[in-house]
Amino acid sequence: MLSNARKPVIGFAARSGTGKTTLLRDIIPLLCGRGIRVGMIKHAHHAFEIDIPGKDSYELRKAGATQMLVASARRHALVVEQATASEPQLNRLLRQLDQDTLDLILVEGFKKTAFPKLELYRAALGKPPIYPDDHGIVAVVTDSRLPVPTDLPVLDINNPGQIVEFICERFCLSRAGL
Repeated sequence: MLSNARKPVIGFAARSGTGKTTLLRDIIPLLCGRGIRVGMIKHAHHAFEIDIPGKDSYELRKAGATQMLVASARRHALVVEQATASEPQLNRLLRQLDQDTLDLILVEGFKKTAFPKLELYRAALGKPPIYPDDHGIVAVVTDSRLPVPTDLPVLDINNPGQIVEFICERFCLSRAGL
């Protein structure tokens, strides 16, 4: 499991195009509105840039710095270049979060990693669900009938408040710090 998690971790797993990021954009403000401090880890299946070409930090990293920490009075970001291309490990990434300042960690992706996850399922995509084969799925979030019966809770993908309520009940998060 996730030995480096000191706070509750819940994942959002789904096939591509299901709307994970859209749903998370709706859920995060609702959690924050309850005073819950949210951390986020997102898996990307491709190379990505968070820095802007031409900026000093970008140019220094491209010049060969394998770790680039950019900091200001309001935020900081660490970009680490990997020596070899390998899939990121969620448990290792958890160590990089300042968990003392969080109440809950949300994870987008990492669907093959064993940890509690909500599966987003849309029948319109024509792809099979994940929940029958993944014992980490704790609920299914959908806008349609499920093709495989389940005893898991089924939540409405169009009702972010219901999903937040489920998360808060599961992790006993009634207010900040709990």
